[in-house]
Amino acid sequence: MKPDTEIDQNLVCEEAVRDPHTYFAALREHDPVFWNERHRAWVLTRHSDIGTALRSTLLTAERITPFASAVKLAAESDNVDVTFQVLKDWLVFKDPPEHTRLRRLVARAFTPTVVRARMEEIGQTIDELVSELDGDTDLIQQFAYPLPAVVIAQMLGVPPEERDLFKEWSDKITALVFGAYGEDDRFETAARGMIELRDYLVDLIGQYERHPADNLISMLLEHEDGDALSREELVATCTLLLFGGHETTTNLIGNGMLALLSNPDQFARLRDHPDLIGPAIDELLRYDGPARATVRLVKEEHTIDGRTLSPGERVFLVNLAANRDPDMYNDPHALDVGRRPTNHLGFGVGIHYCLGAPLARLEGQLAITSLVQNFPDMQLAVDPDELGWHATMLSRGLIGLPVSLGG
Repeated sequence: MKPDTEIDQNLVCEEAVRDPHTYFAALREHDPVFWNERHRAWVLTRHSDIGTALRSTLLTAERITPFASAVKLAAESDNVDVTFQVLKDWLVFKDPPEHTRLRRLVARAFTPTVVRARMEEIGQTIDELVSELDGDTDLIQQFAYPLPAVVIAQMLGVPPEERDLFKEWSDKITALVFGAYGEDDRFETAARGMIELRDYLVDLIGQYERHPADNLISMLLEHEDGDALSREELVATCTLLLFGGHETTTNLIGNGMLALLSNPDQFARLRDHPDLIGPAIDELLRYDGPARATVRLVKEEHTIDGRTLSPGERVFLVNLAANRDPDMYNDPHALDVGRRPTNHLGFGVGIHYCLGAPLARLEGQLAITSLVQNFPDMQLAVDPDELGWHATMLSRGLIGLPVSLGG
């Protein structure tokens, strides 16, 4: 076993942000159930432990109250209270029975049938963005970033001229929820963004309550089995859909294209066999997905590998490490678009399995297929080591992806 001094306990140190796969592989080898003194949290890195934890009732997803208390100590703003009043109604921060009820009401908007009905609309958006790409470009800023923001705004019924506002609000909230570091004013920035977004959504919901249309807000306004979302729950759900539908899908496309461009044989394989795009998306989620880690709090005392986890302690479940666990996958650091890794944790597992997975899969499949087929000679325009990554605790995403489109 390596001495503790060889493990940098800063989970967003330069190495852990730039090359988290190597960092967390070393941590898993050193101690797969690790107490991180710096962050005052347990860090789990084995696939088996994380899969069990995500399904466990011994841990809780309800972490907003302690999170809010910590933020209020760090932020001098009355606006922060508003942010957490919205976040507390996000179903990702709920346990049963509240989670069960909210998920039942929201899931009807993300069934495979509902999502497939949007395929043509999503395809048109992709075609428009692809037509604007030329020569050397930043694939994040010009494609992977605007695409999911436009898609979720379309689905919610946001007028085209107002969609740029949605992208700005999503960025502000992301800095808080995903734990951005090095941004001293992130709490106040997120609070302002949340207030602006909340007020906008209240007006938009009122509009579709009076004049229903073919969009998610109108669908979510409907009753089901005599129950419906409260106004506060509906506003919170719309902010969650904006946030989850934008940031995560941007990183799925960005990380996925980087993985393919860094493995030209797999890029060529997918180009020549576009029917592989289904399993390829799962492999890209396994190989370098957008979920870096998931946070839980200990609800009831229990042990893992002889370590006692006590109520109230924080636990980081490192999805990214689980997805490259050599006990689960052969040659885990190799990209294989035909691997079909059905047990990856890119979308989580259990009752909190990503509600938007069908939409993310569809966007990823259509977007990456379009890029690979339209630009078969695409190459990275910089050395991969020169790429910048967002220094966040829970997500894995590129700041930019400069490419040469070729041809």
